Amino acid sequence: MLLRHIRYLLAVVEHRNFTRAAEALHVSQPTLSQQIRQLEETLGVQLLDRSGRIVRATDAGEAYLEYARRALRELEAGQRAIHDVRQLTRGTLRLAMTPSFTSYLVGPLIAAFNAGYPGITLQIIEMPLDRIEAALAADEVDLGIAFSHVRSSEITCQPLFVEKLSVVVGLDHPLARRPAPANAPITAHELEQQALALLSADFATRTYVDAYLQQQGISPKIIIEANTINAIVEIVRRGGVATILPNAITRENQALQEIQMTPALPHRTVALLRRKDSYRSAASLAFAELAATMTADQADKNFE
Repeated sequence: MLLRHIRYLLAVVEHRNFTRAAEALHVSQPTLSQQIRQLEETLGVQLLDRSGRIVRATDAGEAYLEYARRALRELEAGQRAIHDVRQLTRGTLRLAMTPSFTSYLVGPLIAAFNAGYPGITLQIIEMPLDRIEAALAADEVDLGIAFSHVRSSEITCQPLFVEKLSVVVGLDHPLARRPAPANAPITAHELEQQALALLSADFATRTYVDAYLQQQGISPKIIIEANTINAIVEIVRRGGVATILPNAITRENQALQEIQMTPALPHRTVALLRRKDSYRSAASLAFAELAATMTADQADKNFE
């Protein structure tokens, strides 16, 4: 059974005549009659009473027409829905990101996307990189924002910007009140003398920090570990401890000060992740374009 069978049947019932219905449909009358008979044969019932001058629906035809009209309305609604999705007036985007980005990236990026496409529902999920890779592979999310060092060959990366790590202290910390030049970098030995509050081991940032400390032969004085960036920021802002965080977070908080290191702390590339050969919805394409635009030339800058 094809959609045209339903349209042909509705036209005959509306015009009560095969000739007028055929003219309205721009088909020949024999073609129209043949299509209606095919529909009746498929359903195994007579749908039209052709015995009089006016063609009418049989009782079975009336029962069928109720559902046929409803089905046609639903199909037309489906066509409108496809148009709406393509025009980004409706739809859903499932976005995963590692926790550090919720501290400075998610706000401006999501605000800009929502302002441009208010009809798109966003589902935002925090998860570590390995979980993002698994979720993308299983089609549980559409896009991920994380670091580019993915392990799965199924995942493709679109580089966005370079993120730098730096030592971060509160304004009352001794490192922030050093005599001029206050912006002079500290050495690995000086960092070794500082009490540190660091993110817990399940953060990708901590992996980079530990690797750096090991390379420099530093035995750090870690006195606090926390599994949220907000907790680390508050501890550092109020206490006499230092931490290591993305420098963009420092620029978000005027109560923090960035301290340069020599040798410099590692950089890492932030990327938009998706599964290779996956279906790319209009919403995901629009988000990828916006993310690339907002992060262009932002390696050392914060979002405004």
